Amino acid sequence: MMEKVFLNDKLIDTDKAHISATDSGFLYGAGLFETMRSYDGVVFALKDHLDRLFSSAGVLSINNPYDKEYLTDAIYKVLQANKLAYARLRLTLTNGPMAGAEEQRKATLLITATKLQPYPAEYYKKGVMVILSPSRQNTYEPTCGHKTTSYFSRMITLNIAHQRRAAEALWFTTNNQLAEGCVSNVFLVKDSVIHTPGIETPVLAGIARKTVCEIASTNSIKLVEKDLNIDDVLSADEIFLTNVIMQIMPVNSVEKHIVGDGKVGAMTQRLQISFGELVESQCGKDK
Repeated sequence: MMEKVFLNDKLIDTDKAHISATDSGFLYGAGLFETMRSYDGVVFALKDHLDRLFSSAGVLSINNPYDKEYLTDAIYKVLQANKLAYARLRLTLTNGPMAGAEEQRKATLLITATKLQPYPAEYYKKGVMVILSPSRQNTYEPTCGHKTTSYFSRMITLNIAHQRRAAEALWFTTNNQLAEGCVSNVFLVKDSVIHTPGIETPVLAGIARKTVCEIASTNSIKLVEKDLNIDDVLSADEIFLTNVIMQIMPVNSVEKHIVGDGKVGAMTQRLQISFGELVESQCGKDK
């Protein structure tokens, strides 16, 4: 069966999906995207994804003529057309073609869905290695904290991590504050207290990050958003990463440094269970 995508205003076959050669997202990275995950045909935290998209579109002046109801309907059309229950979805929104008068330009909307390829189970049982990014996050960069299509620097650094047999790379700011991973948010655990960089660091307001913060609040687990540095990373009892595809990924080493006792910690395991229960409550078959 030919894969279906949603382009602008309709479902079409993938091989018939074309964007303009002058599309601003293609030429200049002037666009936003959301990566989502569905369970049993239900997209997890879809409202949060759309809220973030709309917020960033407003801040960065990305043309967004759609409302949330339209995008929700389009997302589920793609899922159903591809007969997927457990899927990785991506919504891309750009400022559209550059040709013509600015006030007449139309946005480009592309929604895709593919079968979910989960991370190896071994990662969750034993944890993963991360490296320190050789690059720095510039706090004055206007797109920082937004999920823009200008992701090339992240992909370069992630590729370096993979070449070194690591799963992720931790980014620090130009002020040497811990920020985030290439494609994840990062949490440290010290003396049963969870620490994570504040949104204003700036870091991406990750959907899984928000979920972990909510789980901590609901279960009376102390979580502190604060400035963190390399010493905090190296002294942490536990470290874990989050995004909606990986959920909660334990880290067993930072390059040659072993985190804690090198095993998945009790807090990380507790949060993994709670995250799974929350997904089930929101996306279970009875939903």
